[in-house]
Amino acid sequence: MGVSDNTTGLALAVASSAFIGASFILKKIGLMRASKCGVRAGGGGYTYLFEPLWWAGMITMMLGEIANFVAYAFAPAVLVTPLGALSIIVSSLLAHFVLKERLDKLGVLGCVSCIVGSVVVVIHAPQEHMPDSVEEIWNLATQPGFLTYAAATLLIVAALVLFFEPRYGQTNILIYLGICSSMGSLTVVSIKAIGVAIKLTLDGMNQIAYPHTWLFVIITIVCVVSQINYLNKALDTFDLAVVSPIYYVMFTTLTIVASGIMFKDWAGQSLSSIASEFCGLITILTGTIMLHAAKEEETCSSAALPWPLDRGSISWYISLGSDNLLKNVNEDYFAALQSSPAPV
Repeated sequence: MGVSDNTTGLALAVASSAFIGASFILKKIGLMRASKCGVRAGGGGYTYLFEPLWWAGMITMMLGEIANFVAYAFAPAVLVTPLGALSIIVSSLLAHFVLKERLDKLGVLGCVSCIVGSVVVVIHAPQEHMPDSVEEIWNLATQPGFLTYAAATLLIVAALVLFFEPRYGQTNILIYLGICSSMGSLTVVSIKAIGVAIKLTLDGMNQIAYPHTWLFVIITIVCVVSQINYLNKALDTFDLAVVSPIYYVMFTTLTIVASGIMFKDWAGQSLSSIASEFCGLITILTGTIMLHAAKEEETCSSAALPWPLDRGSISWYISLGSDNLLKNVNEDYFAALQSSPAPV
């Protein structure tokens, strides 16, 4: 009995998350080592280019992106896209054990939520019909339902770019993320078409000669460039701890909607299975937000402490006037008073 396409896509998506999650740790260690030998990357330095671990991280990330790309050729977006949250779990756990970055209870709860949601999505994921040619995918893309979605998406993007971005782009995070998430949903369906074309070509059914294949390639390039451009603007304007969870939620939601309309992922499924998939998706999104909230809380708490003091009992000598009195002051965070002659 052969392995189903969904199982292959699932394995590739999980492998992709593992590679991408590990790549962040490798690049982080490489950057830390490089900063000891020259100017930090944040200060405009490029010494990290001579650090082997940084390159190992880049290669690992590229392997993860390739695995994710191929996964879309085998499994529906409703299965592949949410599993991207597993990369956050991998990077968080590795950071806890390798980099000694603390993972608190909220972070652990976020990891568990992502895992539980992923299991629910995998169990109830639909079996996708594999198109026989790129022409069949093109026919799906030119159906009234998806044409309406694509036209509405492009109109919204045009309105955001031409009207809202000049006025509110620097103050409202949803402007930039709305643009890159909307374009990202079109990117995924185009990448899926290219992946299917490559898979069919390798199986002996050449799809390179079809003009539709190259049209999907052009659409992918335009969407990817637009997506990266506005994501960079969002990262440059707003905090990463805010950008990451909002972008993940918007991108995942719009991608699943676009794929569901174009490929009819839910056709033939029972209402209970569809409801279970959405419950699993919401659980993953909630876990992702909790993970980022835990990281933001840790950053804020570290910045709030003026000294590396932990909570505890501290004894202080307090000198009052000319009488030396020994007093024990037990406080969580200490406020000391010492009276002394005014400086001359």
